[in-house]
Amino acid sequence: MLCFLIVPSFFLQVFLAECKNEAGKQVAIKCIEKKALKGKEEALENEIRVLKKLKHPNIIQLYGTYDEKDYVYLVMELVTGGELFDRIVAKGSFTEQDASNLMKQVLEAVSFMHKNGVVHRDLKPENLLYYNKEEDSKIMISDFGLSKTEDSGAMATACGTPGYVAPEVLQQKPYGKAVDVWSIGVIAYILLCGYPPFYDENDANLFAQIIRGDYEFDSPYWDEISDSAKDFISHLMCCNPEQRYTCDQALTHPWISGDTARDKNIHCMVAPQLKKSLAKRQWKKAYNATAAIRQLQMLRLSALSNAVSSSDKSDKRRSDYALKETATTTTTETSDET
Repeated sequence: MLCFLIVPSFFLQVFLAECKNEAGKQVAIKCIEKKALKGKEEALENEIRVLKKLKHPNIIQLYGTYDEKDYVYLVMELVTGGELFDRIVAKGSFTEQDASNLMKQVLEAVSFMHKNGVVHRDLKPENLLYYNKEEDSKIMISDFGLSKTEDSGAMATACGTPGYVAPEVLQQKPYGKAVDVWSIGVIAYILLCGYPPFYDENDANLFAQIIRGDYEFDSPYWDEISDSAKDFISHLMCCNPEQRYTCDQALTHPWISGDTARDKNIHCMVAPQLKKSLAKRQWKKAYNATAAIRQLQMLRLSALSNAVSSSDKSDKRRSDYALKETATTTTTETSDET
């Protein structure tokens, strides 16, 4: 096997490799230093266990693992098409139909995960990758580091990425598959306008917005978007997980399975907003989920009821987002025990 280093870092390196016994087949090999894993061994074992369980054309495959004295090696399917948002910005055209096709692929993959008892818990655009650079490339779901199998016990962990996390997670209620559907709704929202549905510079205020389901389809950004698309998003971003669509229900919505998605080019509206998001990623800060949850618990209900009007908040979110980053990755987990 011939190897070339493509992603260097302090404790993890990714090599591009070509298999000797399969001419032309390339794979990605993650080389993880064990001493950097101290205290996180269970998380890696969980990710390996989940990936071995999931064999789907839209989920990055794990081909094998090798355990040595100082390193663990993961042989992964190689994807080369880049991240979702980068690709959309680079395109000259993007329509509702394009967004609908992307969401259909994601929903089919997540539906497969759910039927196999796996909840991803960290679905976000950075974890959606194009398989290759071809125009008609499929989308791939990656990064199962926070995923969990339902047979491993009740889920109550505060984890995920703040801008994409479901209300029930922030409320520290036991939760299940529906949290992934909420995240897909947030991604669909951003695909159609370029900015996130929830934003506030203050974490507690951001979480309060999410718990209330306080988002708008703001003018002029949503003026050219179909009512069907808005209805689809509203069913995914429903605060009550019992009433929220399942993946299978979402797949039958006319915006996905029918012909209600418009073919009008919305790239000129979406791309500038996405560029702001991409430019701000380099300024992301480390985020502690447990501390944020505690801060949220300290909010008084009266503070929520005295929030500014919806129109004022919508304007503030748009202006704030022009200056600040929307989502910071959560890497710290609390116990899953209830």
